[in-house]
Amino acid sequence: MRLIFKYLKRYKLLFCLNVLSVFGFALVELGIPTIVSDMIDKGVVNQDKTYLIRMGGLIVLISVIGVAGTILLGYCCARISTNVAHDIRQDVFRKVQTLSHSEMNEIGVASLITRTNNDAFQIMMFMNVILRTAVLTPVMISVSFILIMMTSLKLSMIILATVPLIIIGVVIVGKISSPISERQQGSLDSINRIFRENLTGIRVIRSFNNDSYESERFDNENVNFMVQSKRLFKLMSSTEPIFFLLMNVAVIGIYLVASFMIDDGALPVGKLVAFMDYMFHAMFSVLLFCLVFMMYPRANVSAKRIMRVLNTEPGIQNHPKEGAEEKEKSVVFDNVTFVYPDGEEAVLQNVSFEAHAGQTVAFIGSTGSGKSTLIKLIPRFYDVTSGKVLVNGVDVREMDMYALRDKIGYVSQKANLFSGTIADNIRFGKKEATDDEVIHAAKVAQAYDFIMEKPNGFEEKIAEGAGNVSGGQKQRLSIARALVRKPEIYIYDDSFSALDFRTDARLRGELKKEMTDEIVLIVAQRVSTIMDADQIIVLNEGKIAGKGTHRELLENCKIYYEIAASQLSEEELAYE
Repeated sequence: MRLIFKYLKRYKLLFCLNVLSVFGFALVELGIPTIVSDMIDKGVVNQDKTYLIRMGGLIVLISVIGVAGTILLGYCCARISTNVAHDIRQDVFRKVQTLSHSEMNEIGVASLITRTNNDAFQIMMFMNVILRTAVLTPVMISVSFILIMMTSLKLSMIILATVPLIIIGVVIVGKISSPISERQQGSLDSINRIFRENLTGIRVIRSFNNDSYESERFDNENVNFMVQSKRLFKLMSSTEPIFFLLMNVAVIGIYLVASFMIDDGALPVGKLVAFMDYMFHAMFSVLLFCLVFMMYPRANVSAKRIMRVLNTEPGIQNHPKEGAEEKEKSVVFDNVTFVYPDGEEAVLQNVSFEAHAGQTVAFIGSTGSGKSTLIKLIPRFYDVTSGKVLVNGVDVREMDMYALRDKIGYVSQKANLFSGTIADNIRFGKKEATDDEVIHAAKVAQAYDFIMEKPNGFEEKIAEGAGNVSGGQKQRLSIARALVRKPEIYIYDDSFSALDFRTDARLRGELKKEMTDEIVLIVAQRVSTIMDADQIIVLNEGKIAGKGTHRELLENCKIYYEIAASQLSEEELAYE
């Protein structure tokens, strides 16, 4: 409920109108039976037509007020609940943008999607119901019971005897439904995860002919979700028949007792009609209260899941240090050691090197040697465990994180493109980039030719998941996206792996012309990609095994020589 109150405060005016409309609704529902009772006992019995006409006009007036109140109530409930759901989704999305890779992995991508969509929807539905009943139900119950007891104290005892039974039943249902709701939402997370994995890995699944296995895996989780949903819906649906059974038993008892009271002249017929209306409203209000109480466990589960995301403290905090002066353009690793938050062994150990303006520094090594992890420390995707990473002479942890990332053009190992046009994807690096800048970046990245072969050129749409472009095309568009940014530091994380040797050579040649004062950091598996680098750093099991130029490493670093020998011919090795 704290989550709901937090967002409800933003819409105080609408909430006040909501409360006002509730009283208009209550006036109609409880006022009309009272007037009808007087019309029967005074107007009909005494044949007073003037009284009947006057009371009929009053009913019309109250009905108009009631219609206005009902419309206003529906409007306020809809506006508040949808706005709150919008705000929750917006806040969750913004929060996710601040989370590091560790927190995202801990919660799970599929679970984050479920929390943003389904859990927010559950909160919206609960709020829509509670805004209609939070004020209305207490007013209707209290006023109805007062009118019931004022009409006939003897008959009211029958109703009062059934209410505790209803409340006890609702409490039991609420306690049983809470763990079922938790399992249901957890199962939905799993369904989303399996479905997402299936869609993103459909080619792998088909290539290994594992369609039936994936279908069975999805079906098992889907059946689990169905079972939990059935239990929940059966539990919820069983309450309404039981409620109406108790109400009908109460009605039979009331009519039985009332028949004797009417015979004795202790109860006018009009009072009995009004009493039955009061009873219906009282019991129906209790039912609404029970409905809210039964919806609460499920909404509470969703609220807790959302609160967990909103209350998660990002592992990477942005606390820029005032007075930190930047010096000449440089990237320095000073005795850096890094251990993943959920790991035990160091991925990087005592890594130190320097890269200055106009230099190209390359990293090579076996798979799992820590190359990609190393460069992810520069834009603070992770923070070092010990040591320092300095950009322009300032520890990255003391820089404004957003200003730091503005200095970097990052091309990830896995080329990610977004739905939209090719131009939109290139401009993702610089929103205000002109057409000329976009075209120039595409030409340098060796993407211009294949873009112009597309029917719509730069306005060609990129499909979801970039399924309509090849791996090499995705890499070149990702490189163009970094180039248009014109940053101080370029980071290429194995970004040339999908390119043929000819395109790779042309691209490196254009990049060399383009980058005269920038720092270029390249992670590569191919020796031919990094032979011209000013400094090559060889990593082995998280440690620096060698450092120098291509020629120096061939002579002094056994690991580098073995890598080069596996890729280059003897003539090329001898020539180099």
